[in-house]
Amino acid sequence: MSKKKWLPLALILSLTALAGCSQTDSAGDAKSGDSADASSSKTYKIAITQIVEHPSLDATREGFVAALKDAGIVEGENLTLDYNNAQGDSTNNLSIAQKIAGAKNDLVLAIATPSAQAVAAQVKDTPVLFAAVTDPVGAKIVSSMEQPGGNITGASDTNPEAIKQLADFIAEQLPDIKTVGLVLNEGEPNAVVMADRAEQELSAHGIKLVKAAVTNTSEVQQAAQSLVGKADALYITLDNTVVSAVDTIIKIANDNKLPFFSSDRDTVEKGAFATVGFKYYDHGYQVGEMAVEILKDGKKPADLPVAMQEKLDLILNLKAAEAQGIEVTDGMKSKVQDQENDIIQ
Repeated sequence: MSKKKWLPLALILSLTALAGCSQTDSAGDAKSGDSADASSSKTYKIAITQIVEHPSLDATREGFVAALKDAGIVEGENLTLDYNNAQGDSTNNLSIAQKIAGAKNDLVLAIATPSAQAVAAQVKDTPVLFAAVTDPVGAKIVSSMEQPGGNITGASDTNPEAIKQLADFIAEQLPDIKTVGLVLNEGEPNAVVMADRAEQELSAHGIKLVKAAVTNTSEVQQAAQSLVGKADALYITLDNTVVSAVDTIIKIANDNKLPFFSSDRDTVEKGAFATVGFKYYDHGYQVGEMAVEILKDGKKPADLPVAMQEKLDLILNLKAAEAQGIEVTDGMKSKVQDQENDIIQ
């Protein structure tokens, strides 16, 4: 065969070989791209259980979801949320925990002590975080704050120093208050713990705590009314039953010119006069950051100590003060560190 006939044949073979290489490289690139896509398209499912709707717990949930979003875990994109609210009913609370235990989730968030207790008893394999829990050790949710153990950890929404600072403020700035009335659901362990602390801190100033017990939200108004004439001021803890009906207490406080103190900022924003506390949105955001550590960094709940709110400030509502017959002095205002945000006009 002549050289002229060989040249076209050689050219064809060469082009075929190149095409084969190109197909192999293209397939290889596609395979690599598929792997990258699979990594970036990871999806998550989180179940949330909340004992009841009220501003502090709702803000906790909103902060939690915001922290996830800031870390690239976005509802409707790569996150599915299963939100459940027990509406303050213990039977519903248990049923929700059982439902969550039977589902496949990447993580569970329990908001408030009753929700956390129910989930801790039912969910054993999935990572669990709690928020808005006052005393997680006393409630037997974790074995210790530093080493929670098991599959559950989270953040406590109280700091014993907050109650002490509030008692100090009352004694120093409102010396005519000798008796404080407390509406309390003794069926909520977190509320009982805080009530005991408040009684101890107030008694150190010679102030007596008088309790009016309730078992459900419908009893709150009557209980608060029973304290009129017995107490110089009203106070509530982080008591889900009571906070859910706080509007009735605000009205009674205003109608009877009784200073009303709370344990959370949201209640002050609604119409209580003062608290020492923080924003529950920030509290939820803190727990959301813990969720990111578990979901993205592979950390275990047992390795994450229970967090606590360290940044506390006195929060005053000036309109509530006027409605409750309180003269807000410069001395009171001076106790507020962040006056721009924590003196509510």
